[in-house]
Amino acid sequence: MTQRTVLITGGSRGIGAAIARKFAASGDRIALHYVSSEPDAQAVLDSLSGSGHMIAQADLRNPEAIRVMVEAVAAKFGKIDVLINNAGIFIDHPIETTTYEQWQNAWAQTIGINLIGAANATWCALQHMPKNGTSRIVNIGSRGAFRGEPVSPAYGASKAAIVAFGQSIAKALAPMHIGVTTLAPGFVETEMAARLLDGPEGDGIRAQSPFNRVAQPEELAKAVYFLASADSEWASGAVLDFNGASYLRM
Repeated sequence: MTQRTVLITGGSRGIGAAIARKFAASGDRIALHYVSSEPDAQAVLDSLSGSGHMIAQADLRNPEAIRVMVEAVAAKFGKIDVLINNAGIFIDHPIETTTYEQWQNAWAQTIGINLIGAANATWCALQHMPKNGTSRIVNIGSRGAFRGEPVSPAYGASKAAIVAFGQSIAKALAPMHIGVTTLAPGFVETEMAARLLDGPEGDGIRAQSPFNRVAQPEELAKAVYFLASADSEWASGAVLDFNGASYLRM
């Protein structure tokens, strides 16, 4: 499949950038969402294979900004075949040491972006998705949805909610032949994780996997590419654990 329109939230670095490069290399047209760093988004855009791609800005805490962003993508390409809900934040807010004000802010920001922002982007994108069996929605979750995130409980809760959201809309959208899946990675070697991976905790984090390493963004991109393919329809509703056996669940 080529010349699909693929909207990737949080595409200006890390996992989102790797996903964009994978899809572009396969002939797809990319709409690269970013929040605040236009230079970073433009740099990723300039690195993509092919032509005709675009960047699109929106604060995912703002429902109207999301709607305007998605409409701009649809206006340029005429449709949105694939939505990758990749954008997310991780804020430290351990309950035992965080002030009530910090606690409230962490929950509002994390749920607002990781869950509600993704839900709003999905609703808006759906209005422009072809109902021909090739449209896909892939949510980037986390193993933290299942094992817990004591330093950032809002993050763990938001990713657990993304799983439930994805499974709910997988049922709702199946009659339209739109597949919905969730990828649940562990640690990935990105800028967001560098603070921990490069610090004294790094060796311990890598040792969580029997492979003694963390994932590369390009590995996630390949998995997302399959989940977004026409061949993935029967996987709709599934959650793909992608953590190098660092966390196993029943």
